[in-house]
Amino acid sequence: MAEGAKRAQGKGSTRRELNRRRSLPWYRRSNLAPVLVGAAVVTLIGYAALSRGGSPEQTSPSIPVVGGDLHSLVVNPNDPATLYAGGHQAVSVSHDGGKTWSKVDSLDNADAMGWAFTDDAILVGGHPGISVSRDGGQTFEMANEGLPATDIHALGAGDGVIYAGSPAIGVLASTDEGNTWEVRSDQDGHAFMGRIVVDSEDPEHLLAPDMEAGAAESSDGGRTWTALGGVQGAMWVTWDGDDTSHIIVSGAGAAAESTDGGKTWESLEIPEGASIVEMSPDDAEVLFAAVHDDPNVDLWTSRDGGDTWEQT
Repeated sequence: MAEGAKRAQGKGSTRRELNRRRSLPWYRRSNLAPVLVGAAVVTLIGYAALSRGGSPEQTSPSIPVVGGDLHSLVVNPNDPATLYAGGHQAVSVSHDGGKTWSKVDSLDNADAMGWAFTDDAILVGGHPGISVSRDGGQTFEMANEGLPATDIHALGAGDGVIYAGSPAIGVLASTDEGNTWEVRSDQDGHAFMGRIVVDSEDPEHLLAPDMEAGAAESSDGGRTWTALGGVQGAMWVTWDGDDTSHIIVSGAGAAAESTDGGKTWESLEIPEGASIVEMSPDDAEVLFAAVHDDPNVDLWTSRDGGDTWEQT
């Protein structure tokens, strides 16, 4: 494991009796003692039930649950404290930077690979198609009408446009919030997987993870693409929103970083087994890394650009 990765209770008798009582804990001096003892017993019984697997329903997991595989780890650019971790079977969300998590039941079996965030919607792509939330991510529902293919492995959004990558067709784009789609390229996009990153200053400038070519870049709205490399079997790309030449691409157990737009790359040390590295849209020094531990995900955080990591 990387070095940085290891960075984890009579008058005399009356006076004696008074002093004795004062030396007792406050709850022993009051009439609450029987109540507190009873509450402690109930609490212990509850913990015993949890240890036997008898946990109450709707308990929030302390780590994200995704199921048998890991496809995505994404920070909501409109709310950088919110993270989503997704797999074929399940998706979990954190609203406090990864400290606590809850399961998004409406995304069960959605195969969450690509993510797109617009001003009023969150979109998730996978084998069944695209799931959409218009209530801030509380609930999602399928929205495949108009899609020429429902197998969507990559997804992203910019100003007025949504992009998708499908192994069946290639690169698709919608300029009417997903109501209709056009094919931008039938030559590229078949091996895209994960989120398509869109430049906030130029919605035709895109970056996508290509399982065959590493990071891939387009400057014309997805019509043509250039392979940038970085790592083989790329599953995720992320960049600095203030400096899009600063890129991190990651795959199974490896990550690479470029500060010159993908012309050159340096290996980035990450926690052992990590397959996705995500950069915070708020601060390029803050990175998140996900390690799949079926059916859960171990989340790691770096606050110095990947020099050191600690488990969240």
